[in-house]
Amino acid sequence: MAVVGSDSLIGREIRDLVAESSLAGDVSLIAAGVEEAGKITEQSGEPAFVVPLEPKRLEAADIIFLAGPAEPTKSVLEISPEAGVIDFSYAAENNSNARLRAPMAEPRGYRVSKDSPQVIANSAAIAMAVVLTRLHAAHPVRSAVAQVFEPASERGAAGLDELQRQTISLLSFKSQPREIFDAQLAFNLLPRLGEAAPVPLEESEVRVERHLASLLAASGKAPMPSLRVIHAPVFHGYSISLWVEFEANPGVARVERALDSDPIDVRTGDTEPPHIVGMAGQNGLAVSVAADRNHSQACWVWIVADNLRLRAENAILVAEQLV
Repeated sequence: MAVVGSDSLIGREIRDLVAESSLAGDVSLIAAGVEEAGKITEQSGEPAFVVPLEPKRLEAADIIFLAGPAEPTKSVLEISPEAGVIDFSYAAENNSNARLRAPMAEPRGYRVSKDSPQVIANSAAIAMAVVLTRLHAAHPVRSAVAQVFEPASERGAAGLDELQRQTISLLSFKSQPREIFDAQLAFNLLPRLGEAAPVPLEESEVRVERHLASLLAASGKAPMPSLRVIHAPVFHGYSISLWVEFEANPGVARVERALDSDPIDVRTGDTEPPHIVGMAGQNGLAVSVAADRNHSQACWVWIVADNLRLRAENAILVAEQLV
């Protein structure tokens, strides 16, 4: 097994989960850039070296996790390795034989050929697909609307660093770095990033819509919600405010019962509602349900998930299918 981009945020997450899973064994840690190669790190409690990205490093792997930027991912795909390829970078998404994957949201028994690159879906799309599919199967959904609050870690370590530096700069009355967001994200909510941002927020929004539409089409035909993605001043974790209109409202208690099984942790009125601090490093997703006081056939579902952990969990499920 090999992890290309093993020192990225998602690379570290996948390494931790591999060590705890049935896949535990020899893992090659491969650099996604020149600056990573030669680093000494840790894997399964033992010292490990990060080696350069070379074709010979991939030959012995049965599974390759692509956790680095798009360019190294493309170079691996050009090699056409015989191993199963699991892509976190979305670089393989436009390949004609690539398949979008999220086993938590897929129908039972769904499988994809090992020859196809397996692109792990966006975490917000996975979370909404799991909730909407389960609700629609129990109580038909007429329509839905979602506000998705995106964390800085969706833009990698550089996004985390810029949010941290912006926060410190604001508190010390200094100028703010804006290389990633080209806008003030600290203590702010952004419906759009600055014009010079390397990746516009609209690109994230379109990806969430595309992935969610694909997952819903494959897993039970729940209606596609209208949605907006808002960039929030948080480091990790998606928060989603989902409004759901039913054909006939079953009531909050029955909605909670429909949702309450793995990978969903339902927080009822007498427990602490889910939040991103509490979900950091936790598996699955947590939800709470509230009635809509102005619409008798609707309710609100608050969804929280660790964005890195949720994608890594789904990648492990894919890898277990491929080996």
